[in-house]
Amino acid sequence: MSHPRKADDIFSEFFGSPSGPRTADDIFSEFFEFPRPSAAAAGGNGGGGKGGGGGGGSSYPGGARKAAPVEKKLPCSLEDLYKGTTKKMKISREIAGVFGKTMQVEEILTVDVKPGWKKGTKITFTAKGNEQPGVISADLVFIIDEKPHPIFTRDGNDLLVTQNISVLEAFTGYTVILTTLDGRRLTIPVNTVIHPEYVEVVPNEGMPLQKDQTKKGNLTIKFNIKFPTRLTSEQKTGLKKILG
Repeated sequence: MSHPRKADDIFSEFFGSPSGPRTADDIFSEFFEFPRPSAAAAGGNGGGGKGGGGGGGSSYPGGARKAAPVEKKLPCSLEDLYKGTTKKMKISREIAGVFGKTMQVEEILTVDVKPGWKKGTKITFTAKGNEQPGVISADLVFIIDEKPHPIFTRDGNDLLVTQNISVLEAFTGYTVILTTLDGRRLTIPVNTVIHPEYVEVVPNEGMPLQKDQTKKGNLTIKFNIKFPTRLTSEQKTGLKKILG
């Protein structure tokens, strides 16, 4: 006559094994088909499971995925990049609210533009993107973009400018008068004959150096000589006397 099975017998049938009672790790392995993460592994990049790097994101502790950075251009004038300035940027993003709902919020971010910064310089604000369940908010990255200037062109740390002059000025001398990017009046006399390939280089009147703002690049002045399309006989005679 068989005896009724005890609860211990039933437990042993389900959870027992020839090698002894199964541990929680054994049961976890059977259900999920990979080893249970240890405490040390869980502190790494997702506990040894599959990484969630979709969209260029990165894996973080606990299996959370870092959203890819959000990049925005930050237009700056050449004067801004010469003197430095402060930009106030208004952003709108979604944050997690109560009961799993999201809400739209606006923030003002301050970007301190330093003298000498170049096009392409990046300023990162950590985790200022939209909040999503199971995802670490993206970083917001502002990228410096340089607006065209009506007079100066930037070449690295140097500034370039072109002056239109007449043939008479090219032969008799010319004085360059410029307003600098910080509002100074710059007077540069050129007392030599100016030919089409001639350039005047003024040291230390270019852009501030990003790594050492006490130093500046050069100002390079090029000349565009406007030749007359026709000459009168008197003008030709006069030129022959001057050049002869």
